[in-house]
Formats: sequence, C-alpha cells, structure tokens
Amino acid sequence: MKLAAIFRPKPTISEQEMKKGLRWLTYEGMASLGFNSITTSGLLAAYALLLGATNLQIGIIAAIPFLMHILQIPASLFVERLKKRKLIAITTWFFAQLLWIPIALIPVLIKVPNAYAVSILLMILAMRGVLHAFSNSSWNSWVRDLVPQNIFGRFFSRRLALAALVGIIFGIGSALYIDYWNSNAVPENVSMGYTHVLLFGALCLGLMSPLLMSFIPEPQMQALMGGKPSLRQYLGEPFKDINYRRLLLFLFVWCFASNLAIPFFAVYMLVRLSFPLTWVISLSVVGQIFNILFLRVWGSFIDKYGNKPILSLSSSLYLLAIVCWIFTTMPERHFLTVPLLVIIHIFAGIANAGVTVALGTIALKLSPKGHATTYLSGAAIATNIGTGTGPLIGGVLADVFSTRQLSLNFSWTGPSQSVVMPAVSISGFDFLFVFTFILGLISLIVLRSVKEEGEVENEVVLQSLMMPMREMSGPLSSVPSYNLFSNFPFSLIRKVRVPGFDIAFGVTMYQISEMARLAATTAVRGRRLTRRFISSMERAFSGMINDKKAVQNHGQDLTRELARGAMHVLDNEKLSVEQVTNVVATDVIKLTTDAGLAAEEAIVGASQGIIEGAFETQADMVTAVQNTISASKDVASVVGMSEDDAVAMATQGILQAGEGLGSDIADQVIGLLDEEADKQALDHKPE
Repeated sequence: MKLAAIFRPKPTISEQEMKKGLRWLTYEGMASLGFNSITTSGLLAAYALLLGATNLQIGIIAAIPFLMHILQIPASLFVERLKKRKLIAITTWFFAQLLWIPIALIPVLIKVPNAYAVSILLMILAMRGVLHAFSNSSWNSWVRDLVPQNIFGRFFSRRLALAALVGIIFGIGSALYIDYWNSNAVPENVSMGYTHVLLFGALCLGLMSPLLMSFIPEPQMQALMGGKPSLRQYLGEPFKDINYRRLLLFLFVWCFASNLAIPFFAVYMLVRLSFPLTWVISLSVVGQIFNILFLRVWGSFIDKYGNKPILSLSSSLYLLAIVCWIFTTMPERHFLTVPLLVIIHIFAGIANAGVTVALGTIALKLSPKGHATTYLSGAAIATNIGTGTGPLIGGVLADVFSTRQLSLNFSWTGPSQSVVMPAVSISGFDFLFVFTFILGLISLIVLRSVKEEGEVENEVVLQSLMMPMREMSGPLSSVPSYNLFSNFPFSLIRKVRVPGFDIAFGVTMYQISEMARLAATTAVRGRRLTRRFISSMERAFSGMINDKKAVQNHGQDLTRELARGAMHVLDNEKLSVEQVTNVVATDVIKLTTDAGLAAEEAIVGASQGIIEGAFETQADMVTAVQNTISASKDVASVVGMSEDDAVAMATQGILQAGEGLGSDIADQVIGLLDEEADKQALDHKPE
C-alpha cells in the first residue's frame, strides 16, 4: 500500500512539498548527470577504442542513445494514457542504469580487442536507448509541471553545476585509476581498469538515481483539451505552432552540426595527439570547472533576459571554440598545442553552460501548459534526431577525410635557401570542425526567427557581461591563470565581427571586473582601503601586470575593468563614493602605469571605469564626476603630467563612459562636466 502511494500523482502539492521535491531533484541530478558526465567525456570513447571500435563505430555509439529517442512518440502516448509519469520514469530508468553493469563486464566475458565485443556494446547501448526514451518522455513532462517557470534558469543551472562537480571528482579519480592500472597491468588485463570504474560508477551513482527519484512528488497530469488525440494529431500539434516549428528546426540543425565534431574530441586527443586518458579527462575537467562557474551567470541571465539571447551568444562562442581545434596541429603537435587546448576547453565550458541551460529551458518555456508532453516530445525528437545523425555522418566523414589533407603555407624562396611555414593544415577530424562551424552559423540564422516573450537584444546581454550589474556582483569565484587571457586583442575584437569573439571578449571582461571587485572587498575587510587595495590588486593580477606587452596593447581596457570592478565594493560595504573614488583612481592608475601603460591611457581607462562602476552601483553621479576630476589632479604629478592634461584625459574617459551608458546618462555627464568646467574657470579667474 505504501509502495503504491509513492507512485501516486498528487492533485495538489504544497509549497513545502515542492521545496523538498526540488531538493531531491537536485540530488538526483548530482547522481545521474554526474555519472553521465564521465561516460560522455572521453572514458566511454577510450573504452570503445580498447574494445576495437572504428571511427564509424564511435559515431554509432554516440548516436544510438539519441536515435532511440524516436521511441518517445509511442512513449509519450503511453504516458498520456497511463498518466503515471513517476512510475514509468523510475521503472525504465532503473533498468537503463542497470545495463551499465553488463557493459562494464564485456572484457570479462570476451577477449578484447574483438569485433564481437564492440557489437555487444552497441547492442546493450541500443537496449538502454529504448528504456531511456520511455524514461525521458515521462521525466520531462513530470519536471515541467513541478518546477516553477520563474526559476527555471536558476534552478537547472544550480542542478547542473552540482552535477558537474560530482563529475569532476569522479572523472579525475577514474582517469588516474585507469592510467595507474594501465601502467602496472599486463597487456591482456588493461581493459579491467575500465571495468572497475564503470562498475563503481553504475553501483554508486547510476543506481542511486532512480532511488532518489522516488522521493520527488509528481503533480497530477492535466487532461488534454478536446479528448485524446490520434497519433497524427499528436505528432502534428507542435508543428502547427509556427514559432515552435522554427525552434524545432533550430534544435535539429544545431544538434546535428555540433555533434558532427563533439563525440570525436576525446578520440582526437587519444589518437591524433597521443594524450593519456588522464590528460583527456583533465582537460574535460577544466571545461567543467568553467562550466560550473558560469552556470550561475547564465541561469540568472536567462531568468532576466530570456533563453534566446543566451542561446545565441553561447552557441557562437561554442562554434569559435570548435573551429580553434584545427590549430592544435600544424600539421602535428606543437609547443602551443596544450595551452591552446586549455583555452579552448575554458571557453567551451563557459559556452556549454549557456547552451545546456538555455536548450533545456527554452523548449519548456515555449510549450503551453496542458500540452507539455506533446510539445516536449517534439523538441526531444528534433534534438535527438540531430544529435543522433550528427555522429553517424561525422564518423563517415572522419573515415573519408582520414587520408586527405588541405594545407595553406607561406613560402619564401631566396638565392640560397627556401623556407616553407605552415599557416593552416586541415586533415581528418579537422574537416569535421570546419563543417560544424559552417552549419552552426546556419543554425544561428534559424534561431533569429524564433520569438520568445521577454527576450532582449544580444547587445544588452553583452553589455551586462562587460558591466556586471548590481545583482550579479556577489562573489562568483576567484579564477586562477588570468594570464591566459592577457594576450587577447580586446580592442580589435570589438571591431572584428567574428562569431564568438564578442562573447569571448565579454566573458573575459566580466571575469577581470569580478577579480577587481574581490580585491577591493578583501582590502576593505582588512579595514584599510588605501594601502591594502593596491597590494590586493597586485596579488590578484600578478600574472597579467607582469606581462608588459599585454599591458601596453590592452592596458586601457584592463584599467577600465579594474576601476569598474573595484567600484562595486560600494555594493556591500558601508563606504561613501568619495572614499572609494580617489583610492580607486590613484591605485589603478599607479598599478597600470608601473606595469608599462602610458599615463594618458591609464587616466582615460580609470575615469571611464569609475563612472561606469558608479552608475552600476547606483552611486551619486555628481559626486563621482567631481571626485574623478579631483583624483586626476592628485595623480598628475605622480605620473609626470600637468594637472590640465590629466583633467583633459579624465574628461575624455568620463565622456566615453557617458556615451556607453545611453543618451540620458550622456547628457547628464556632459552637463556635470560643463558645471565643473565653469567652476574651474571661476577658480582660476584673476582677482
């Protein structure tokens, strides 16, 4: 009787029950998605290669779970008739997770590498795909009715972040164990390291997921208006909605394009670059760390600006990261291969956070209540057909282009010698990366036609990334290795309209500003702003300010972001704008000029950042302008300038800030500067 009550849908769910349900939903995500992040991040590909899989079979392995989701059509009808989503989801998911055990035991049953071993792996994954289709169809509808729409972004981003954290811990541990096992085991027992890891993951994480699902309450399904539809009506309903039809097209094209390449990243590193599994998983972890850091950012932005602009920006950044893979070989590994891969995984992790959260919520948001199962099944079908066919075509293309190469070289021929320098060399998997980039751009064109209530222009989101707003100014993270970003051509990126460059610039500026805010907060909590601030800034940006070339090339942008971020100390500390402005201006200008930046650029950048930071923290603009002018005079002698020249540079920075904040603020700033100029003229008027 108690067991039946667990699976019985509830006509009403109290607020307390919903909160408990969301908590269990988070724990379930940590178990299932944490384990899934490992099986999809290189470990399963490495296992399949050990069993003897080819490129095409790797593509089939990646495609099977998604192609089987076409069964969500009958599964959704089954869910609509039975109306017991919890019972269906838990039962099918339990057996789907249980199948990881025979997958892990393949090397115990058959000597590997062996074609039969790969065939058994494909067969079991196909069976798992069937079960997953039924589980996913009921699960999506269940969650859609449980989670309040106004917290979709924040809730799912937090759930994904915690799941990624579990994946990181389990992933690093698994990779270290497997490499240790491989270095000590005899050749015929190498595969047993994978067996141990998959068994441990399935028993400790995989099978825990359906248990945790049993604690989540299920809202009673709403009856469909007009009675039960026929199969034709059921399939056609999402396509009758023009806007939703455009979304389905985007989902298909994007998933197809991205999955031409994504399943082969691990294979590329294992085979083409000859990396050990620990390196492959570690690079994946780098991406997951930045994924976690930005899930909170994207989740809040989705709730604030809508799914579409976040999806557009993060997708373009993802495409940029993918096409950069072709430069990791020229045509072989080079001394920049590893640093470039680290940068690629950083931005791919940031982009994937936005894509994952936005894709997971835009279909939910655009599906009408009472028809969620039908619409979400349509979205799942479009997603899974694209995700399933992408690896299949990718596997075929990888084999076709494995013996082909396209090279673009710079050559110099002289009387005594000839020099050939490779500019671009594309072969094998590189062609997949190029095709993904082109098709991804087409998918972004399709996305533009999708309409979402409350959406804003992409430029608004970019501005928010580069100018962290007050509600986003809480501590995010202290991210190491900022010198990785120090060589980005920030000023050039603003002018060159390359897909992904604008969002890469915005993300970088967001992090620099965040670090400056944390440095200022650290100084204030040390109860001495004036001297502690400069030392905190020097520690936070030690790698960046020591790179003289980077400071000279991008110093004005850096100075602007340092000043802007530091002004956000006004958010949480009981300080006046007068106390902060002079210290920020003096110390930021001193820091960047000591690092090699021209005094003129330092004053312009710092003045611009101070005004923008004052606006973002809702500080008094009159006081901010007056104190910025005053601070420029105080610092003039320190940097070897006249007071008049320093004031002119500060005025230029203030005007630039006003123009960037909109016409109303620009007019206000111009008026304040005119008043300040009149005041200065009176002060200098002879008696």
